[in-house]
Amino acid sequence: MAVSVRDVAVAASVSVGTVSNVLNNPTRVSPEMVVRVQQAIADLGFVRNDAARQLRAGRSRSIGLVVLDIGNPFFAEVARGAETRAAESGMAVLLSASDENPARESAHLDLFREQRVNGVLVTPAGDDLDKLRALQTGGVPVVLVDREVADGTFASVAVDDVEGGYLAVAHLLARGRRRIAFVRGPVSIRQVADRLEGARRAVAEVADASLEEVAVPALSVLHGRAAGEALRERDERARVDAVFAANDLLAVGVLQAFSVLGRVRVPGDVALIGYDDIDFASATVVPLSSIRQPAHEIGYRAVDLLLKGLDAPDGDHERQVRFRPQLIVRDSTGG
Repeated sequence: MAVSVRDVAVAASVSVGTVSNVLNNPTRVSPEMVVRVQQAIADLGFVRNDAARQLRAGRSRSIGLVVLDIGNPFFAEVARGAETRAAESGMAVLLSASDENPARESAHLDLFREQRVNGVLVTPAGDDLDKLRALQTGGVPVVLVDREVADGTFASVAVDDVEGGYLAVAHLLARGRRRIAFVRGPVSIRQVADRLEGARRAVAEVADASLEEVAVPALSVLHGRAAGEALRERDERARVDAVFAANDLLAVGVLQAFSVLGRVRVPGDVALIGYDDIDFASATVVPLSSIRQPAHEIGYRAVDLLLKGLDAPDGDHERQVRFRPQLIVRDSTGG
């Protein structure tokens, strides 16, 4: 049977009200009494019913976080950054993944609202943000993660993905590559669409360069490998000489496909660059060039914006944070 506040009061020979004060307002109780109650709590192994207290207060000490793919090391690092900042304020992060599915994202948002989280951090799976607007109207603050909106409706922490796409393809062009494939997931994911826009801008600056889109259903190693196998099996006249993958997981899959039969050399035959610069990128069989995003800092700053908004809803504080991407060159594009 669970130990109750009354059990603690009996063990400490004090009133239930005194125990409550020690738990919630210790300054109202003498130091000697605090020590006595805390000793009783330790002896009995009492754990406070925080859920009930949060229900009375109307808010929990948790923050909801919805990312596109919990298996992607980039989002895992975003979550670590969010947890670091939340812990500094005595809060916890509830992590979930939409798997790039708007319906799944909506279900997670409904659950977070029912749990009365202090706010929600979300990387939207699509462009329909009506659900997020409804959350804000209902009093649940929202911060977009790795995404932003032009009208400033939401606080956001993001990276300039148009610039990132430009950097990736401009680097391939500077290496002398001209027939470039962009292996991408759904363009309904804004980050993918922005990286494609940047890639197109870079190609438009070089007269004899071309950009081909190779679409896959999801941003995973498995789908990257399928794309790489299709590129590998092409007739020599139809082959590309460079691949820009929309994230590092796709790039790893492409690299696996090229390496399996040893038929396509990286970077000899095809230069390859990814996006995110996950930890694993530098440890692949051919170290992977990539576009770096500060994942930990993105998560940290997202929680920071949320907490500032809670402390001063109408205050004059920062609402949009945009980081610049960084080109990281390794062996897969010529070192």
